[in-house]
Amino acid sequence: MPLHPTESRALGAYRERFGGEPEVLASAPGRVNLIGEHTDYGGGFVLPCAVGRRVAVAAGRGLPDEPGVLFSSDFGEARPLQSEPGADGGSSWADYPRGVVWALGEAGYEAGGFRAAFAGDVPLGAGLSSSAAVEAATVLALDRLFRLDLDRREAALLCRRAENGYVGVQSGILDQFASLMCREGEALFVDCRTLEARPVPLDLDRANLSLLVCDTNAPRVLAETGYNDRREVSERAAKTLGLAELRDASPGDLERLGGEELRRARHVVTENARVLRAVEALEGGDFREFGGLMYASHASMRDDYEISTPSHDAFVELAREAGALGARLTGGGFGGCAISLVPSENVDGLKQATFSRFAKLALPRPDFYTFLPAAGARVVPGQPSGQAEANGGAGR
Repeated sequence: MPLHPTESRALGAYRERFGGEPEVLASAPGRVNLIGEHTDYGGGFVLPCAVGRRVAVAAGRGLPDEPGVLFSSDFGEARPLQSEPGADGGSSWADYPRGVVWALGEAGYEAGGFRAAFAGDVPLGAGLSSSAAVEAATVLALDRLFRLDLDRREAALLCRRAENGYVGVQSGILDQFASLMCREGEALFVDCRTLEARPVPLDLDRANLSLLVCDTNAPRVLAETGYNDRREVSERAAKTLGLAELRDASPGDLERLGGEELRRARHVVTENARVLRAVEALEGGDFREFGGLMYASHASMRDDYEISTPSHDAFVELAREAGALGARLTGGGFGGCAISLVPSENVDGLKQATFSRFAKLALPRPDFYTFLPAAGARVVPGQPSGQAEANGGAGR
């Protein structure tokens, strides 16, 4: 099996930095969420897929008296394994693998000292979840290196614990599940209450469709405060309805709400329904129905949840004009990415139209990434401690 470019770079970085061969080589992808936004913290449904950009780690056990070392070939810097969060002078890429080690310890697993070299090509700050890719690659490498025998679901929960409890980011489970559990040519349907997940067919290549991601590069000044506000109002709406979570609300329940609570709850209730319909559409091979649900999702985020930006709205409208089956904001909103499901022959035209329109509107120049649904995290066969087949369990 050929190495992904990031796997080759991590392997080379380990050899150059530490000498000799690593004992394990693992990698994990970034992700996009196809539909199901701001539903996770209400116990709802999401539908992400992995993308063809990855973070790789080459790792080996150090000498008994040697402190652990983390090296990033992308940043050209080494960081100590043992360190407190923020000790590097603020947030650091090294806090994510450190957090995984911390989460393993909190769960009763023993991971000793180790050396690791990281390399990645998941764009930073683009909403493609490079942090979850770092966590997922790290947990797979440590699982194999120290023979912890984790399964994928447990590994994902440990990665979320690392991000919540060590890094201090209150993310849901979507990113880690997608990075660890997705398969090539498929999306992943996740029930955020039960944590059940199952694959959904997404053969875009056969349908001559591409997933075009537009990083709007819009400043995300209000992202943190806006996210927290939306979550607070949604949880308040659930309490008004006497429900533990908006997952349990029906369209009829919305008649008992008003104002901001009504708008936020209406998005969540209709978005959960759209995810379920999207799964049915994809299982039936109906990409046109799926695309229509994407457009409806964006309208809901724009009008009811109010998390869109002029850049998002302009791209979605341009995608419609270019014949895209669907398009929507993806991620938390207030900036970041939008996606479109577009005939492959129309991709370049949509890019050029977006560059032109954004320039006329004095919007930031966007960046683009074209993806097909990619394989999830893997341990690369052929390393001394990595003989298991790729895409199996984390430890089996």
